Amino acid sequence: MAPRNDGVDGGEEPERGHATLATLRIGTKAMVEKDGEKRKAEILSIQSRKGRPTFYVHYQEFNKRLDEWVSADRLDLSQEVEWPLPEKPEPKSKQKQAQSKAQQVSKTDSKANKAPKRARSTTVTREPSEAPGDVSAKASRRPSQQGGKENRDPTVTIATEDIGGTPLAGEDDSTIDLVDMQEAAIAAKAAPEHAPYSREEEIEKLRTGGSMTQNQTEISRVRNLERIQMGGYEIEPWYFSPYPAEFTDVDLVYICEMCLGYFGSATQFRRHRHKCQLFHPPGNEIYRDANVSFFEIDGRRQRTWCRNLCLLSKLFLDHKTLYYDVDPFLFYCMTVRSAHGHHLVGYFSKEKESAEGYNVACILTLPQHQRKGYGKLLIQFSYELSKIEGKLGSPEKPLSDLGLLGYRAYWQEVIVDILAEREADGAPTLSIEDLGQSLAMTTNDVLHTLQNLNMLRYNNKNHVVVLTDAVLEQRERLKEKEKIKGKRFLEGSLLRDWKPPVFAASARTWNW
Repeated sequence: MAPRNDGVDGGEEPERGHATLATLRIGTKAMVEKDGEKRKAEILSIQSRKGRPTFYVHYQEFNKRLDEWVSADRLDLSQEVEWPLPEKPEPKSKQKQAQSKAQQVSKTDSKANKAPKRARSTTVTREPSEAPGDVSAKASRRPSQQGGKENRDPTVTIATEDIGGTPLAGEDDSTIDLVDMQEAAIAAKAAPEHAPYSREEEIEKLRTGGSMTQNQTEISRVRNLERIQMGGYEIEPWYFSPYPAEFTDVDLVYICEMCLGYFGSATQFRRHRHKCQLFHPPGNEIYRDANVSFFEIDGRRQRTWCRNLCLLSKLFLDHKTLYYDVDPFLFYCMTVRSAHGHHLVGYFSKEKESAEGYNVACILTLPQHQRKGYGKLLIQFSYELSKIEGKLGSPEKPLSDLGLLGYRAYWQEVIVDILAEREADGAPTLSIEDLGQSLAMTTNDVLHTLQNLNMLRYNNKNHVVVLTDAVLEQRERLKEKEKIKGKRFLEGSLLRDWKPPVFAASARTWNW
């Protein structure tokens, strides 16, 4: 049926009307059944699966992790739907700017066409996502962002998409035009800068958005896997990950817990498990206690395993950017042991040589092991390594929502503990720089934590750190909770034999 407009001025209020399955389109908001209740959801994508229409929806005022594919029978079309607002025509000033940019791009295009073909050493990095024969991926291929980081700030990213794949045989790198990079750079410069979020806005964005800073291109990417099986767990992914296209029609993707290989059928997976000879991550075990082990893995030596790890982690990190080359990174994987081998719990990666001094590039605890204290162990381990290296460490920004909460909790615990202990011992005052040095934290992270806890005050023309009653009460509640449930911790003495690895210049850069 034709939609009607209930708005007063015709431009602000959405158009409403009754719809059928044939008239539904992307952007329409309808009532969808979720856990026995009807919730308003926006349709983000429409596909035909097994001959039936399916809809990818986002529930309003809910975290985007809950986005899912729903069948047509879950849509309540007896109620009116909200049709998407029509696009407003651009003002003449913006049209003139677009024309001038198009002229600049055309000039760049002419220069690029005259340029000689580039050698393999200057190719743009790609994701380990598509199979070599994926024609659709090749047709839509765009250059991914360049730089020495596994995970870049989406607000300053260069690439407009991160679709890519393993290079095809005989593929000429000169087919990747520099014009796309020019367009992306112009768009990045024209993007408006956001003011710092207030406390309320920050909490709301974390609750509904899933990240403080999000790549709009990644937000529009539809989650492509329904469920994965890893070990004894069936997990529903949260976000898009560039697995091969044929896995999008599979109800359950099987992932080997040891080599992280992926399979579309149970028969293939069983045959692989009989042949798989890996019982732990393919690296050096640098830490072991009664509960967990840590393995240090060089991305240059174990490329396939590390690429599979990146694909797996992308299912649960919305801001992560994948690269085809993992050579410049070290991966530290935490495992728990059983009679069948070492089972992956979480990991963090770091650059072999970080110009900004980051000690973590990407960090993740797998969903089946979350809320068990493992995330804090990963963070503590990264700072233990920084202490041995004699450096101040900080995680690479932006952090995911859970990563931000995890780091804030860890920073608060260690800072309040050391201040409370010094106060109890009657020790002299401690500067913020000394506090950071003792914890291997940067001054900015220490200040961020103190300001977030309202512990930094201005008195007699000096800034002083105050242990507030609220902070001390929260510390006491945490200690009582740890007495009941126990606390996971690492013994730094078990890392005494570890030495920071030293790499040649060729091992610290991209393998172009």
